[in-house]
Amino acid sequence: MPRYYGIFLDVKDRQGLVFGGDAHEGQRKVQYLRDCGAAVRLFSPAEDTSPQLKEMAARGDIEWVRRRYEPGDLAGAWIAIVADTSSSDINKAISAEAKERNVLLNVMDVTPLCTFIAPALIQRNGVTIAVSTAGSSPALARRLREEMTADTCNCLRWANVGPVLADTRKSVRGRGLVMCPEKWQTFMTPAWLDEAEHGDAAKAQNDLIAGLESVACKSCAPFGSCQRIETPAPH
Repeated sequence: MPRYYGIFLDVKDRQGLVFGGDAHEGQRKVQYLRDCGAAVRLFSPAEDTSPQLKEMAARGDIEWVRRRYEPGDLAGAWIAIVADTSSSDINKAISAEAKERNVLLNVMDVTPLCTFIAPALIQRNGVTIAVSTAGSSPALARRLREEMTADTCNCLRWANVGPVLADTRKSVRGRGLVMCPEKWQTFMTPAWLDEAEHGDAAKAQNDLIAGLESVACKSCAPFGSCQRIETPAPH
């Protein structure tokens, strides 16, 4: 049974806290929260804060509090990440306050104190794949991420044609066609992938739309859960 419920969080314009501003994990956590649109407040002494994070604070990209955690710091926060886990007492205090205030919390590599864990992420063309081992082996999650992004792996080729599929979906919805996932899979063949990735993307999109139109279900409510694969209409 899975230990964690896999979700993607919308942190845009929400208050995110990071405790620890080193040039490795602290900087990475701050940057990713910023990339996702969060308002970031960093707690980190000057001597422990990376030059890049200091520059971000100087530009006003983040708020920088030049000290370690103190009780009450989680007031108004929506999500918090402890990147500097060198003090077990501070880790436990932050965890206790996060529980009291119902703040989502990740304490890096201290799974028992977390209310969420951060997976290894693979991102390409708007597609995000998360790999998690439920906190049991971050090294394995990283290795799987490396394997999936290697040139010898074909599994992310579909991410390369994500924009084509997104445009097709808009067109299908605009035409009021009802499509369950199985119907999409019928026409997302290896040959179609080759055309969309290396050939004529516009032709690939038109071919996919034509295929979907040929099996459009008229009996379900729009975007319902029909599981039938109709036989394509004869041409």
